[in-house]
Amino acid sequence: MVVTQSADLTRGDRLRGRSALITGASRGIGFAIAESFAMQGADLVLSASSEPGLIKAKNKLIEYGGEVSYLAADVSSAKQIDDLFAFALESHAELDILVNNAGMHIAKPFTEHEMDEFGHLMRVNVFSVFQLMQLAIIHMQKLGRGKIINIASVAGLRESMNSSAYNTSKHAVVGLTKCVALENAKNGINVNAICPGIVETDLIQGVEDKMKAAGMPAEEFRERIISQIPIGRMLKPEEIANIAFFLASSDSDGMNGQTIVI
Repeated sequence: MVVTQSADLTRGDRLRGRSALITGASRGIGFAIAESFAMQGADLVLSASSEPGLIKAKNKLIEYGGEVSYLAADVSSAKQIDDLFAFALESHAELDILVNNAGMHIAKPFTEHEMDEFGHLMRVNVFSVFQLMQLAIIHMQKLGRGKIINIASVAGLRESMNSSAYNTSKHAVVGLTKCVALENAKNGINVNAICPGIVETDLIQGVEDKMKAAGMPAEEFRERIISQIPIGRMLKPEEIANIAFFLASSDSDGMNGQTIVI
């Protein structure tokens, strides 16, 4: 665990004085969200499974002048989630924003899933979200304010081939978002979800590698994916980060329990 602070360089002020805990923050969507928050003055607590990735992220984010803390954690472990949240409160007396971004994907026919791997996926994609939200809500109720942003997926709103486990987990995140938002609507706490389509991240690269191993060239896989996207390209992590920043800012104070599809 490390806490680092640098000189104020190119910082905005829309999130100045706010602190955010972001999971899956070392790369991809999570890092893009962390950077968008840092650019607007937020102090950050980053988490991911890999400490080297967190160190690299921290070294970039401290250029914006805020305080950056990080703790490597396995979000499939309830104990490590408890430790992560305790670390966040040790780093900042008040936690204003929670972004549940950590996740994993399994692509295979329904009948080929093993219960152990399904259970692990649910612990990463659902149980960790439930537990961190619960810890954050208890804290934010005392503050009388808070922003919780869950990174779900369009898979949480529809059916997909060979994705029953993943889609189940993202449907759960969408439902959890709506229920917790309703329960806390009068507590000054906003709970919303972002449901991205296909984003150009390491997760997609991993799927490409698996398809290549199965005999499909990466270029063919990519062409098939892009052919199904109306805008003709994959999303960039920064496009999801822009929505997350809106949900973390005061501009979204009247928005609660929503799933934003992008």
